[in-house]
Amino acid sequence: MAQSDPGERHQGAMKSKKRILRELLASARPLVSPGVYDGYSARLVEQMGFKTAATTGSGLANALLVQPDIGIMGLLENLDACRHLARAVSIPLMADADTGYGNAVTVYHTVQYFEEAGICGINIEDQVWPKRCGHMRGKDVIDVREMCKKIEAAVKAKTDPDFVINARTDAIAVEGIEGAVKRAKEYAAAGADLIYPDAVRNEDDIRRVVEAVPDTPVNINMGFGVRNRPTTPLIPLARLKALGVARVSCPRLLTAAAISGMRKALEQMRWCIETGEVADRPDLLASMEEITALAGYERIDALEEEFSLEEDLERRYGMERGFVIKK
Repeated sequence: MAQSDPGERHQGAMKSKKRILRELLASARPLVSPGVYDGYSARLVEQMGFKTAATTGSGLANALLVQPDIGIMGLLENLDACRHLARAVSIPLMADADTGYGNAVTVYHTVQYFEEAGICGINIEDQVWPKRCGHMRGKDVIDVREMCKKIEAAVKAKTDPDFVINARTDAIAVEGIEGAVKRAKEYAAAGADLIYPDAVRNEDDIRRVVEAVPDTPVNINMGFGVRNRPTTPLIPLARLKALGVARVSCPRLLTAAAISGMRKALEQMRWCIETGEVADRPDLLASMEEITALAGYERIDALEEEFSLEEDLERRYGMERGFVIKK
């Protein structure tokens, strides 16, 4: 798949991507946003026809830092990764901003940094810092009033009204569904654009949150394809739509698939080493053409053809011009 120029998208299409995200939240019920953590995953999501994507904070922390999702990855590390991902795709990308990395003043700057980076919206959660992955034990939450101030700061900080503030609450594990419903109402009143109750336990939890904020869309996290789901059961999309869910995030799908795929390939390599045999397993691997298409090599070929001297092109490629990466 040929990629359009990321610089052109970054400079000229950011407002339109945010507007597209808003429209999708209103019309595509539920809007499915797979979690991405690198360039391959982001471009595959776009190539496979998904309308939006979202970075997975746990996936970035695990893959980039080889650390658990317990607050070790900081704002600037997260921001740098998200900036590259946002300019790599033409679909709207939301990001996981953890707790906003401090108090309400820090949240204010966090929103501005992510918006400047080309992100179309962020999650901000009400956990005590350092936070924990949503399905880990030992979570704690801040005072509901403090979280409301964070949301108010986030709303004031954004320069584009279409930038989405997704207020996540981890209160179910600490205060039960009653506490989560109370917080959902308060966060919606504070100006959140989306309400995200994490680690919901059943359909009744979802129903109660949706009914509590009738004028604010609700985001539900689903672990599609992840074995041993610790908290939230797998619920069909049709049922989530019937429950009134606006957006479904799937943060662990692609990281889990990547680990599984790499393990299978390495197991095959171990077999080759141990037996001395050679095995061609194209079923386990993407082709070179698929890899180079995702990485955007065709765009580089086109730019070379447009801007290089004719004699340089002839010297480098001869009769193979236009097929540089397909050899």
